[in-house]
Amino acid sequence: MQASLSFGLLLWRLVLAVLVPALMLAGASAPAAAQAQRENQISADLVAENAPVAGETLWVALRFSPNEGWHGYWSNPGEAGLGMELEWQLPEGWQAGEPLYPVPHVLTLFNIANHAYKDDYAVLIPLEVGDDPGGNVTLDARWLACSDELCIPEQATLSLRFPQQGAALDAQFDTHRAVIPPLLDQQGSFAFTDNLTRLAIPLAEGVELPAPHVFIENRDTVDYGAQQRFFRNGDMLVVELQRGQLRAEHDALSGILAFDDAGNGVRFAAGPGEVPTGGTPIGGSLSSSPLPLLLGGALLGGLLLNLMPCVFPILSLKALTLARAGESEGQARREGLAYTAGVLLAVLALGALMLALRAAGEQVGWAFQLQQPLVVAALLVLAVLITANLAGFFEIPSMPIRTGGRGSAFATGLLAAVVATPCTGPFMAAALGAALLLPVPQALLLFAALGLGLALPFLLLGFIPALRSRLPKPGPWMEKFRKIMAAPMGLTAIALVWLAWRLGGMHFAFSALGAGVTLAVLFGSFGRAAPAMKAILLIIPAYFLIATPFRVDEAASMAEESVLEPVAFSEQALAEARASGQPVFLWFTADWCVSCKVNEGVAIEREATRAAFEDADVIAMRGDWTRADPEITRYLEQWAVAGVPLYIWFPAGGEGEQLPQVLTPNSLVERAQAAD
Repeated sequence: MQASLSFGLLLWRLVLAVLVPALMLAGASAPAAAQAQRENQISADLVAENAPVAGETLWVALRFSPNEGWHGYWSNPGEAGLGMELEWQLPEGWQAGEPLYPVPHVLTLFNIANHAYKDDYAVLIPLEVGDDPGGNVTLDARWLACSDELCIPEQATLSLRFPQQGAALDAQFDTHRAVIPPLLDQQGSFAFTDNLTRLAIPLAEGVELPAPHVFIENRDTVDYGAQQRFFRNGDMLVVELQRGQLRAEHDALSGILAFDDAGNGVRFAAGPGEVPTGGTPIGGSLSSSPLPLLLGGALLGGLLLNLMPCVFPILSLKALTLARAGESEGQARREGLAYTAGVLLAVLALGALMLALRAAGEQVGWAFQLQQPLVVAALLVLAVLITANLAGFFEIPSMPIRTGGRGSAFATGLLAAVVATPCTGPFMAAALGAALLLPVPQALLLFAALGLGLALPFLLLGFIPALRSRLPKPGPWMEKFRKIMAAPMGLTAIALVWLAWRLGGMHFAFSALGAGVTLAVLFGSFGRAAPAMKAILLIIPAYFLIATPFRVDEAASMAEESVLEPVAFSEQALAEARASGQPVFLWFTADWCVSCKVNEGVAIEREATRAAFEDADVIAMRGDWTRADPEITRYLEQWAVAGVPLYIWFPAGGEGEQLPQVLTPNSLVERAQAAD
């Protein structure tokens, strides 16, 4: 499937590259009478600003007026189209300079991105006047006029007109000149990576960029339809552009930086050189979202994290400590505040680390720590110890989730926050996506709201006696409840074993499990077992540490079977799938994401979904973010989310739609049936 899509897209572009110029040549060679029979869809004229003066520069305007529904092209038309061609007939000693264009617009038709003009526009061209300012100036111009359904090569032979000077003419040229972006007086720099063209444009920090876009004049350098990423680094604007399929490399780059959709921008030139890393992301739609709304989403998202199977046992058992021995009002409040402080510290530390890594040029998102094998191994050891403790295998008087006191509550808050970060959930996606785009103080405020939501249940218990009064009274049942809570923690440990295997291989997973079991045995065996039994108990877990080296297998298999047989995500694969004219379902998942796996079991990995997709000829595509993948991270940011899950539905020939983060059993089936 992928090979056929790639071939089809390449064939289409070859047709555009060969057929359109051939049509233009054919149009140019057609008899004048035949050309006169058809009126151009884009009319043109050539006007001088003033009378020519020997030895000076005469500015002329090549003015175009597209008919309704038609458009012309910039010098680099994009994925399709053709720039204009000019042949001058000048008096002796005259010379024509390079045309200067206004800022174009991105026009996307049938998933093909073009650089176009739909309204009247003028191209300014400098003419160096020779010693003799007299004589006629004519221009044979050829261009391509396109509508949404049809493209027509057009031409005209234009004679330069020298209208009388006057206020109207001055105002006309002032208008034309005002929309030509000025050239920056400093040269930028660029560098190529395997997948990116990275560009540094010198631009004062105070220049506002509501909707930036870079138009590269050099052909075949960038993917014109891909998302562009912008970062502020002092008085330097850093731009990351996906490289084009042909991956052409040039000795110099030039183009236009558009500030917005209103035609404001600057021209730039760049040479090979160092491009800074990091900076503050700009240009995202969430940067203008209401901050109170984002804070509310972060708060609600944090509140829902308390229902996760690895957090609920910790929270419930810690809450029961408030019912023990009739703790005082003051003690309950102090524990609530201490627990909240622990949660906030952990969440803010994770958020600050994520922002710092991103500022340093790393492509990371929320729960990035779970993409690191050693972090997962540490969490696995911790989960094994908590499970063994809850099951009564060993007793540690200071175990935070089972004792009271401010220190215990603070430690429990730290623990709850660390184990609650595998996924984004409802309400969290927009807030965490905004944190990637907002200034650091506002981003940290969003992380604080997330932490407050996570800590809120225990905080309310500490400050509202009526809630505490509803807690069950202490009694022998609490020990049974504690052992019951060992079950979800044990399931969490099992899930972490699987994740460790997926990240680092079987030996790595069993080494981490062996380390956890060893520590649990050490805590449980000493003090209550006979010396001989202690030795036996230690030998078994020690075997795991000796027999399985504690190392990460970088070649561990990441492919997971799916009934949908999805295509592996990449920007190129997605572009080819969308160009096929078939519907596309794209989902992003990770092995450490609980809600991802729930959605897959409920709605994705179903025979009914597979059958519906086959009937509607839907292309399934999956992005696996279990391990760090910069390309996936960048694509998540395009949809203003900081983590998984993310579900996108592309109708045939249409733009993508983000689906809810909680899928119902028939949601994908109904989508496919509607597309059939």
